[in-house]
Amino acid sequence: MKHAVFIYSEDQLGYKFSETHPFNQKRLELTVDLLQKMKALPEELVVAPRIATDEELLLAHDQRYIDIVKQASIGKVSPEAGESYGIGTEDTPIFANMHEASARLVGGTLTAVDWVMEGKAQHALNLGGGLHHGFRGKASGFCIYNDSSVAINYMKKKYGARVLYIDTDAHHGDGVQWSFYDDPDVCTVSIHETGRYLFPGTGNINERGSGQGYGTSFNFPIDAFTEDESFLEIYRTAMREIVEFFKPDVILSQNGADAHYLDPLTHLYGTMDIYREIPKVAHELAHEFCEGRWIAVGGGGYDIWRVVPRAWSLLWMEMNNFPAPTGPLPASWLAKWQPESPVPLIEAWEDPQKMYEAIPRKEEITEKNHEMLNKALYMIRNA
Repeated sequence: MKHAVFIYSEDQLGYKFSETHPFNQKRLELTVDLLQKMKALPEELVVAPRIATDEELLLAHDQRYIDIVKQASIGKVSPEAGESYGIGTEDTPIFANMHEASARLVGGTLTAVDWVMEGKAQHALNLGGGLHHGFRGKASGFCIYNDSSVAINYMKKKYGARVLYIDTDAHHGDGVQWSFYDDPDVCTVSIHETGRYLFPGTGNINERGSGQGYGTSFNFPIDAFTEDESFLEIYRTAMREIVEFFKPDVILSQNGADAHYLDPLTHLYGTMDIYREIPKVAHELAHEFCEGRWIAVGGGGYDIWRVVPRAWSLLWMEMNNFPAPTGPLPASWLAKWQPESPVPLIEAWEDPQKMYEAIPRKEEITEKNHEMLNKALYMIRNA
């Protein structure tokens, strides 16, 4: 059994809306190159993703929607006709071969699932996945097919698994939550910036699930300008209680890297310290409760130069028990990418000490988050 496998091929870069769209899969190329220059990604651990079949996509999507995406892929759907399906919009424009590109990202997550659930690897990482806003019959928020929703149903159907889904993207994991809102065998957890100012506007603390699934949906909406300490207090405390309560067979974690201060689309004040801790806690819980079964996917992350490659590299290194890197990034990586980067690259694994001015409302924000955590813990303990 391998300790961990890394699902990747250059074909994953084909999920591309336009040259100027904020969702830019070049971040995968940057991350892979950083790991290679750290000598942390040997070829024998890299596994090519397959393309998900229509039958697999139907685990979380409607046939009519899949057909529309296929037609759009070959230019047979106008943006106006596609809008009711969420494609052809400003967020999710139509692009050539979008069905195949999207199905490959789903297939990457299914490849990761099979490696773990068949006992060939304890952990698997598909950074091309994590498209958590996709709905059964509609694209949303840069997401065409929802690989996590497909993968969870796939694990239930093929392996009879009880699945814990953890989402630390700054945006609420709405598509996955609503897919399993009434399912008692899937627990969804999302720690995200409050929807008061941020897409998709959902993820309130009182979204608890429905029917037989009541009490298996947990949301932790944190205030804008939340910093590391408050974020990690919620994450560490909540995750242990939820895992002890739900007792999953496997953990699937979505690892958006957009809670960082430098991310252009969100308002949180995280630093690289949270991206050291998030995978560490998930790793520990997987070994303690799930015999090590842990599948991780990517997600958001829109500062593709200064944030995402470092954050996602830390995730892979934790997954492999590599020592957490400190100090300068490889000089060869900086030299290769700085000429192309529109911003000066951060040259170390750590963020600059004075990256932002002190927040005047820090105590108020921290206290508000703490009160929200206590309410959520009460709900967990009385579920």
